Amino acid sequence: MTNYADIFKASFLNAFTAEGIPTPFIISSLVLSAVIGMYIFLVYRLLTRKSFYSKTFSISLVAMSIITTAIILAMQASIVISLGMVGALSIVRFRTAIKDPMDLVYLYWSIGVGIICGAGLGELACIVSAGLTVVILFLDYLPTARAPMILVVNADERGAEQEILGVVKRHCKVVRVKSRNITNGRLDMIVEVRVRDESALIQSVADIPAVTFSSLVSHDGEVTF
Repeated sequence: MTNYADIFKASFLNAFTAEGIPTPFIISSLVLSAVIGMYIFLVYRLLTRKSFYSKTFSISLVAMSIITTAIILAMQASIVISLGMVGALSIVRFRTAIKDPMDLVYLYWSIGVGIICGAGLGELACIVSAGLTVVILFLDYLPTARAPMILVVNADERGAEQEILGVVKRHCKVVRVKSRNITNGRLDMIVEVRVRDESALIQSVADIPAVTFSSLVSHDGEVTF
């Protein structure tokens, strides 16, 4: 005798068991996902500001988009497959550290495109990709504050600090001593400065008799407003 539990179970499984996803739909979804993934590859290649460009990371963006689309298509075929994939993916652990927040944005972009294309919403994937590109370009080219420079000075006399700072303050509006170290009568200083004429500053510091080494270094870190 059939009870309500059997009826509910049968209707539930029938609802999530597809007779078969059309092959043209599968091919079109994968092709569109690959095309948008390559588009993400080009955007990342053109807009990345890192000193060392990782080509393998860029390739992984395309591959991740295609793989995600394939997973979503497979999950649509059967509830059993979808539950199995959830269990299989839950044991995967990624231990690669993402140091640049923008890399995380591109990863989510690639995964999101794969999910959207797998769900058959290709138009939405194109609109989201185009809109996200405009937002990234607009925010990337907004003017920001100029990053400070780092002045490294080594002197033979520990009493040369005031003379060095006096010369630095004549050329710089902002001067912050970040570190000073005295070892065997030698003075090592690290000073954060904001200067327009870098050549004049470094030449003036080098002309101080007690200074044996001076270097002006720029950095790509956070800017303090």
